[in-house]
Amino acid sequence: MIVADTIPGTHPTIQVCGSAFFCTFNLDTLISSAIAIVLTFGIGFGVAYRLGHGKPKKLQMVLELLLGYIRNLTRELVSMDGTDFVVPIAATIFIFVLFANWLDAFPLVPPVEPAAADINLTLAMALSVIVIVQWYSIHVLGFRGYLRRFTKPFELPLLARVAFTPLNIIEEVAKPLSLALRLFGNIFGGLVMVYLLTLAYTAFAGSSLIQTAISPLWILLLVFWKLFDVFVIGTIQAFIFMLLTIIYFGMAREGLEEEHHGAPAHSNELRRETT
Repeated sequence: MIVADTIPGTHPTIQVCGSAFFCTFNLDTLISSAIAIVLTFGIGFGVAYRLGHGKPKKLQMVLELLLGYIRNLTRELVSMDGTDFVVPIAATIFIFVLFANWLDAFPLVPPVEPAAADINLTLAMALSVIVIVQWYSIHVLGFRGYLRRFTKPFELPLLARVAFTPLNIIEEVAKPLSLALRLFGNIFGGLVMVYLLTLAYTAFAGSSLIQTAISPLWILLLVFWKLFDVFVIGTIQAFIFMLLTIIYFGMAREGLEEEHHGAPAHSNELRRETT
């Protein structure tokens, strides 16, 4: 809904296996993320069905432009042979986060709320991305090359590279935290702003004359903020989450050029096929 009737950050919970911490789930996040997942799958399968049935629609053209842009971005930031693996992940993340953020544009009824306003969801997404990135790094570099990646910068002497290893490990651990907190902070901040605007309006509840005077201005301000927050900030945050995901996949290949034997044989075959 357009006004805030509850304090941001409060979530109705359900227990699925007792009172333990890992058995407690935020009901609004489950429902909102489920809606975003259904919309993401609906768009994907719907466009895929239209590819072989009938003429292309505007939605298909938009999705093809999006996929083309992500594919080119992946070729620049990752590699030619990484597009088939990275592009579907990046595109799915963008569309899901986009729908999860755009939910706030509709007159939602609790417990439906913007899914990314829950740190649990954004942290789970960030951890999933980082786990896949680590697997991809081992797959491309081999286990020896994967460990060697934590000794960058590679141009330094071996002893200096060993000294940089703790910093590289900290950098890798910080990736999911920054990825999760960036998305959560921006979406949650939008809810806080709506809540503060609501408090400012209700502060004049004792004076009906003042409320009547500022009511049109307050509605315009609130509508403008909601549109800006949802369609501008929400879209930018979905793009940033996708872009950082692609960048992390590119970083997962660091050291491949310096140590070619660290890459699996099938990776070299894929590179030869694409060239």
